[in-house]
Amino acid sequence: MLQFILKRFLLAIPTLVAVLTVVFVLVRVVPGDPTIVILGDQASESARADLRGKLGLDKPIVVQYLAFMGQIATGDIGRSLTTNRPVLEDVAHVLPYTIELTLAAVAIGVGVGVPLGVMAARKRDGLADWLARIVSLAGVSFPAFVSGILLLIAFAVQLRWFPVISTPRTGGILDRLGALVLPALNLGLLMVAYVTRVTRSGMLKALGEDYVRTARAKGMPARIVVWRHALRNVLVPVVTVVGLYLGVLIGNAVLTEIVFNRPGLGKLIVTALTQRDYSLLQGLMVVSAFAIVVANVLTDIAYGLVDPRVSAQ
Repeated sequence: MLQFILKRFLLAIPTLVAVLTVVFVLVRVVPGDPTIVILGDQASESARADLRGKLGLDKPIVVQYLAFMGQIATGDIGRSLTTNRPVLEDVAHVLPYTIELTLAAVAIGVGVGVPLGVMAARKRDGLADWLARIVSLAGVSFPAFVSGILLLIAFAVQLRWFPVISTPRTGGILDRLGALVLPALNLGLLMVAYVTRVTRSGMLKALGEDYVRTARAKGMPARIVVWRHALRNVLVPVVTVVGLYLGVLIGNAVLTEIVFNRPGLGKLIVTALTQRDYSLLQGLMVVSAFAIVVANVLTDIAYGLVDPRVSAQ
């Protein structure tokens, strides 16, 4: 298993290099001159040229790329052009909010989606199955900003169960949980939809296998047959869905954080785009890319834990 984990991390290195290369290229095709952002529209051409030299923007693109990769290797992802603070400081300030939002959404997706999918498969074409299909269809149909607004109107404005602004006022656990519920629910609905669909289809196939029929013929309780034997063979595709849609969750977190006025990487990315702060945008994209690559590696490791045959390959 240790060899399997080490192999996955080594294979992630070229993937990360490729992603960072794409980030480097994309940031430089964003419209706007960073020297204008820093000096203003009234700055002279000579002042802008001097600043461009200090930032290294006048060097050949290959030299800029090598300098960029060298900075990443040393843990330096640049400084903000508008605030002159290290990007890591800005990221460290908001990253905990994004992490807790994403983890809460995954917990909701797995905690609700798996039982719902199992229930739908056991009661095929019944009321429970139709309910699960409606929930999964609603989850993939509503854009994040639409469902977020609906949740705010229902539970924050009308019922007043949760705050309208999901920025924690204090560091207390209850205050943080209260501010987290609606954004996590909004983001988790998407994960619930996909996990439910995958679990249902996998369970329908597993419940028709010979080993399940044999276990039932031996008089084994239904809950053990379903939850211990059948579900275990469905976990690999469920883990796949969770790993694949972590990137989707990070993307939807941008809309969720804006709707609920919640701090996080999403709002910081929008701020960087608005201010044309390409250095901050580049650093945020590096952090996001690194997080997605790590999530994919952890997904591969989870394969080995769920199905030992994967790690033996």
